[in-house]
Amino acid sequence: MFELYEIEQQFPDDKLSNLKEKVHSELKRHLENKSLPKNAEIAITAGSRGISNIVPILKETADFLKNRGFKPFLVPAMGSHGRATAEGQIEVLRHLGITEDTVGAEIRSSMEVELLGHTPKGQPVYMDKNAYHSDGILVINRIKAHTAFRGRVESGLSKMVTIGLGKIKGATFVHSDGALKMAGNIEEVSLFALKNSPVLMGLAIIENGYDETADIAGVSVENWHSREEELLHYSKAMMPSLPVNEIDLLLVEEMGKCFSGTGMDPNIIGRWRIDGVQEPEYPAVSKLAVLDLAEKSFGNAQGIGLADFTTQKLVDKMDRKSTYTNALTATYLRRAMLPMIYDTEKEAVETAVYSLGPKIAMEKIKIVQIPNTLHLNRIFATLPVIKEMEKSNRKFNIKDTHKLSFDQNGDLQRKLTVHQFS
Repeated sequence: MFELYEIEQQFPDDKLSNLKEKVHSELKRHLENKSLPKNAEIAITAGSRGISNIVPILKETADFLKNRGFKPFLVPAMGSHGRATAEGQIEVLRHLGITEDTVGAEIRSSMEVELLGHTPKGQPVYMDKNAYHSDGILVINRIKAHTAFRGRVESGLSKMVTIGLGKIKGATFVHSDGALKMAGNIEEVSLFALKNSPVLMGLAIIENGYDETADIAGVSVENWHSREEELLHYSKAMMPSLPVNEIDLLLVEEMGKCFSGTGMDPNIIGRWRIDGVQEPEYPAVSKLAVLDLAEKSFGNAQGIGLADFTTQKLVDKMDRKSTYTNALTATYLRRAMLPMIYDTEKEAVETAVYSLGPKIAMEKIKIVQIPNTLHLNRIFATLPVIKEMEKSNRKFNIKDTHKLSFDQNGDLQRKLTVHQFS
């Protein structure tokens, strides 16, 4: 079979040294001039998956507010996730480690929303009832490239306001015009919400190429979108990436909502699969096989439609209601459609290689194996990939080599998932 090289890629590694100090200083700087009554109830948003250090960030935020005589509470802000139920959204938070005990604040979960009004273009603006009727809202989210559109603001604070706090009703309206209008809708709806609700500030989380907290920045309501735009550029500059632009076969060991809102980040694999939206030129992945669904995705296989081949074990773990609800709310139905399914990883991988056709020589096939689309610092790749990397400015080290092989159950013998995360 193929010889694979274990590669350690090097990415930007800015890292926050004192999380507690930064959270407290940003909150103090942005809240000290706010006029809030004693015992003010302040809603804190929570819900995006895969954020490093989200529990301590929420806890420090709650502690800061309590120390100043306020009463913080958490609001699950995640659109249609958790099967679009109040109980389901609490369950999602619990799986993220976010509970009343770990954060030190009550959780108030409801799918009820208030209609704040309509934007100049007629878009309805909804907001979680508990958050809207609080004395103040503190919006917390990670800022990063979105998985379905490009814009001045993408995945971050504005999205949390429009889709997260908008619950399934708000999320459905924001998505209803399609991916090409998403950026404009999010900016327009969030602007209206900021002007017509008690949002106090935003707390933006930026992560480096190793899934670590690079910075935490307070964002004022007054220059919300311009500041978020700056932080988005910073985040994109630190994004991890595949080692080369053109890959014959990409093997993804695990997909899931814990790695990307789309299960596999389209920004990484170069596949959008959205009707009416042109696919990016690079990265260009000819064939993609995804082998398993992460336990922490809790059955949500949103993004499975980005693959060409998969396994029966992944499909068996799939919660169709959760997956389909997510896809229907986002309106990107192709992303939930099943690829070719094989009984074992061996069959899936060998069929994927076969599908490349007879004209490509085996020794020239560029194969890249990754644990998931979030953690790309350690990967496996064939020699043609190494040779191409050596001609570029990429920084990397070769750690080891092994043969691509399978055990008696037909599973890959060497996996990065086990190597990195066990």
